[in-house]
Amino acid sequence: MLQHLRCLSTAVLGLGALLTLATPASAAETTTLDSIRARGYLLCGIGEVQPGFSHQSPTGERSGLDVDFCTALASAVFGSKDAVKFWPLSANDRFKALQTGDVDVLARGATWTLSRDTELGARFTGVLFYDGQGFLTRRGNAVGSALELSGASICALPGAMGEQGVAEFFGAQRMRYQIVAQDNWDDLVKAYSAGSCTVLTGDVSLLAVTRSKLKTPADHMILPELITKEPLGPAVRQDDAQWFAVVRWTLMALIEAEELGLTTANVDAERAATEPSVRRFLGLEANLGQALGLPRDWAYQVVKNVGNYGEIFDRNLGMKSDLKLARGLNNSWTKGGLMYSMPFR
Repeated sequence: MLQHLRCLSTAVLGLGALLTLATPASAAETTTLDSIRARGYLLCGIGEVQPGFSHQSPTGERSGLDVDFCTALASAVFGSKDAVKFWPLSANDRFKALQTGDVDVLARGATWTLSRDTELGARFTGVLFYDGQGFLTRRGNAVGSALELSGASICALPGAMGEQGVAEFFGAQRMRYQIVAQDNWDDLVKAYSAGSCTVLTGDVSLLAVTRSKLKTPADHMILPELITKEPLGPAVRQDDAQWFAVVRWTLMALIEAEELGLTTANVDAERAATEPSVRRFLGLEANLGQALGLPRDWAYQVVKNVGNYGEIFDRNLGMKSDLKLARGLNNSWTKGGLMYSMPFR
């Protein structure tokens, strides 16, 4: 009897294996990358109006760090930076749009936190911009560091990204301060402009935008220290490891290209380079795109169409933009920053 049951069990298992092998490939679950290719373009979630990150000109042309990241992603998949459509999203709608599949990637500036990475069905692929709470002050105050602000009056919003951050930082440094509080940002900026406080505090990206709108932006400086951590980066749904890898390594390609000295201007000439790292990156001596489901020259297309991370930063946030924001933590690791690519091999 026992031998009979063993034979029956073996037969059932064998039948199951045959059915599995007989399942047509078309019945397999469609991946995000498959859907994007079938559609012919990428769906990218961005901010509604975020100068430096997402902005639309009167003629409809979009620009910004987040916009450029999505055009880089479209270049990796299609070889064209135009194969992307943008969905402007509010802070309340951004993760819902990702969960429901309205967008393939959420590039809208969202801080990578534990709860967002575990409770919202999203996975952050890396850091595109290191933001955080900082300080804006007049150059005439002769202050070069947040550690020199003892006794200062500080214009701050209520809450974690305003008064609370100031209290924790100044308390840890045992420095005195005086809060000048307002309930909304515009009123806070007015108070700072009127001289009601020595320093204005908020996210550094927001301070840069605010400074660019002051009467004489050059008279104001953003101090180098960040007193909170607000890493911003693209996110995808948790259900597709391949698409996660494509988005992550597109970000890495932007960073690696800067490390290798590859730019939109020289990348064609560099295809004749002899350095193994450059030839490997450009797909000349290794097919690194195969494991990602991308063309062999995907990284070349990213640089050719969009540039490297430094080029993107400079034109949207840096010295070639209205915001004139220093690279700081967003500089390459070879120059004292945190931008660091995993090895391309």
